[in-house]
Amino acid sequence: MARMKFLCDADRCIECNACVTACKNENEVPWGINRRRVVTINDGKPGERSVSMACMHCTDAPCQAVCPVNAFYTTADGVVLHSKDICIGCGYCFYACPFGAPQYPRVGNFGSRGKMDKCTYCAGGPEPDANRLAEGKLPMCAEMCSTKSLLAGDGEIIAEIYKERVAKRGYGSGAWGWNTAYRETITS
Repeated sequence: MARMKFLCDADRCIECNACVTACKNENEVPWGINRRRVVTINDGKPGERSVSMACMHCTDAPCQAVCPVNAFYTTADGVVLHSKDICIGCGYCFYACPFGAPQYPRVGNFGSRGKMDKCTYCAGGPEPDANRLAEGKLPMCAEMCSTKSLLAGDGEIIAEIYKERVAKRGYGSGAWGWNTAYRETITS
């Protein structure tokens, strides 16, 4: 079975926020919650990059590992879902997630406690959401990406698409790894 994943190509993202708007509209996400957001690094400086962030539906999800009531579960497709009926709002998942995906709803300027909310990969869940994945469609955020920087689908297929893009750009194997991430050379 395919493992559904997201990948954002920072060389293509233009920070239009269409993915954010599409997610909010498709899932009727309440005010104060952003299941998806665009983060810009080095804003206004040379080397500026924007990345669309949401739940990455981790293979070994830290949010699922720390939940004391097992409100998180993984589907056969590898989509990590959350049951609001079981959630007690303790916030452990919020602190465990490196992507900031689980969020409390905000009622005022300072937020409030409540049931957590997170990306469903447009795959429904225990709540009666539309299941775009079962219909053979992409999550709405990826479908609305005009530059096709936000890729969604089978992890192996999107990895191949990204490898092809990297090869066409002429980066070779220098597109990833320690030297690219930290701009320094390892000496033995």
